[in-house]
Amino acid sequence: MTLVLAVLAAMLFVAGLVILAAVLAGVLEAQPRTRSSTGLWTKVVDGVHAMSRRSRLTAALGVVGGVVVTLWTGWPLMLVVVPLAVHGVPHLLSAPTQNQVELLQALDRWVRGMTATMATGKSITDALRLSARTPPPLLADHLVLLIRRLDDRWPAPQALLALADDLDSPDADAVLASLVLAAHRGGIGATATLAALADTIQERLKALREIESERAKPRAVVKQVTIITLTLLGGSLLLARDFFTPYGTPIGQVLLGALIAVYVGSLVVLRRMTLPRRRERILRSLA
Repeated sequence: MTLVLAVLAAMLFVAGLVILAAVLAGVLEAQPRTRSSTGLWTKVVDGVHAMSRRSRLTAALGVVGGVVVTLWTGWPLMLVVVPLAVHGVPHLLSAPTQNQVELLQALDRWVRGMTATMATGKSITDALRLSARTPPPLLADHLVLLIRRLDDRWPAPQALLALADDLDSPDADAVLASLVLAAHRGGIGATATLAALADTIQERLKALREIESERAKPRAVVKQVTIITLTLLGGSLLLARDFFTPYGTPIGQVLLGALIAVYVGSLVVLRRMTLPRRRERILRSLA
């Protein structure tokens, strides 16, 4: 009788995991929520449907893989490790988003456009208005808000300082500080200032690209080592499974979890090392 109950419990557990994987993949849709349906399952389903389709497929693959590996090896730890590995390891080994580079590229295009406009004799305010007509995509919304502030009779320096708060970037502060000074001077020498500023942005972009190129080298090595390690471990489990028998014991599971935690911790440290350090801004907030 005990064996029958254990088998039924295992079947129900696996069925629950399969249903969860189907929800994650978008195969099963949640029922419309009523006012009384505020349970944990509803919150989980709402969170799942807020994920992108790719994330849901990855999560579903991780859940199914965890079930398969757990049933094959008999290691309960794999029920947690495999889904986390499928979702987390690619993120830890991927290149971080280069927000600084993208913003600098947008600022460079914006400054060069304003330089060409002011060379025709336009004032800084007029150049700002004209720059909002064909803005870099990354700055489009910010420049629209800047023009609205100018239309509301904000002084140009104050509007530029508000734009600096919106962008919240030390690199943007350096650009906008130069524009604020030029606006205070009434545009005298502003064209030469913007031209020099554009050259400075180009040098900054070149330095950032070189830094990212150097950071990518150890990340590529670690990625290769991780792939080789996982391949060898998977092959060893298939060809020499008896060698891993001690890891099936309770103590072995604890040791295996500790080893995995140490390796993941090293990947997290590497990830943090490849992220750019946060620099302090040079312009004070208007708030």
